[in-house]
This record gives sequence, structure tokens and C-alpha cells, in this order.
Amino acid sequence: MFRTLLFDVDGTLIDSNGAHAEAWTTAMREYGVEVNVDQIRRMIGMGGDKILPAIAHVSEDSDQGQSITRRKKQIFNSLLPSLQPTHGARPLVEYLRDQHIDLVIATSADDREMAALLQRAGVADLIPQRTSKADAQASKPDPDIVHAALVKSNAQPKYTALIGDTPYDIEAADRAGIDAIALRCGSYWPDDSLRGAVKIFDDPQALLAYWRS
Repeated sequence: MFRTLLFDVDGTLIDSNGAHAEAWTTAMREYGVEVNVDQIRRMIGMGGDKILPAIAHVSEDSDQGQSITRRKKQIFNSLLPSLQPTHGARPLVEYLRDQHIDLVIATSADDREMAALLQRAGVADLIPQRTSKADAQASKPDPDIVHAALVKSNAQPKYTALIGDTPYDIEAADRAGIDAIALRCGSYWPDDSLRGAVKIFDDPQALLAYWRS
């Protein structure tokens, strides 16, 4: 059993990846960027620092990049009340807390969005240790946020794993020198794309069942 577990949020604890893709697509189109939702969907798991240069050909800190990002957040916030936790998210986190596993959020979302997502996922009261966009120069698959979470929790890499739902989570974990556990509930990536993970499960409930067995 691991001593520390880092959690991605979007697609891992809450079914929000589709909403992010919709919000980015709509915001970019409003600013004249020709894009379809599948182009964005395959990049969800990365942050705006990766998505904006690749799709809109602007940097995140440019005037247009900042405008698109603000509009994206407005659209996403309007979708947030309809989002649901992934199956078994709270029971898994409760179980791990009861096993005295250190739990840390490792997400590219900013602090306000992270707090709203965790509240909607029903786990905000269970994971006080959190790292977010403010703690990392670059989003996944760069390992910055994983390194930040390791430092915050004073974790030993060999006893730590990241639980996530995208290849970007797995690559970030690998580059930081820790294991990754993949969940299919992000609802986009085939198992072949998640093959760098030590194990792949359908959702938090399936992972919980495995650890209880």
C-alpha cells in the first residue's frame, strides 16, 4: 500500500472533462479561433498553457489568451452545477483517509476552480492538502505539479502514486519518478494510451473494491 496518494481532479473525482472541452471550444470560437470539440477533448488534462498555443496559437499570458481563458471560465462555471462525481469518488477517499494514507490534490486548475470542483465532487472536506496551478510553472504532462505535491506532503516517491485519468497524468508521474494508477472514467482514452500506469481501473469504485479485496 502506498503511504501518499496524489489525486488529479477533472475526470478522476468529477466527470468534468466534457464540460471543459465544451467551454474551451465555445470560448475559442467566440474569439475567432476555428476549432472542433474533439481537438480540444484530446488535450483535456493539460492546462491552458498547453492548449492555447497548440489550438489558438497564442500564449496563455497574451491579451487574447487571457480573454479566451476568462470566457472559458465563465462558460465552465455555468456548467459546473450539472456535473457529477465519478462513481465511488467519496467512498474511495474516505477509505484511504481511514487507512491513514496522506492524500494530496495535484491539479492544473486554479485555486478557485479547484475548490468548486472538489465541493461538487463531494470530497472537499476530506483532502485538505492541495496543490494547484499557482504551485507549478507548467501543466501536465510536465511534472511540476507532481513535484509540488511531493514537496507539500513531504512524500517519499517510492511510496507515492498519482491517481489520474489521462496519459498526461501518467507521463507527469513518470517524469517525477512515481507510479501512476489510471482510471477509465475520464471517458476518452483507450487502455493502450494509459499503458504506462501500474494498474487501470474503471473508476474510483473499482479501485476501492480492488484495495478492499
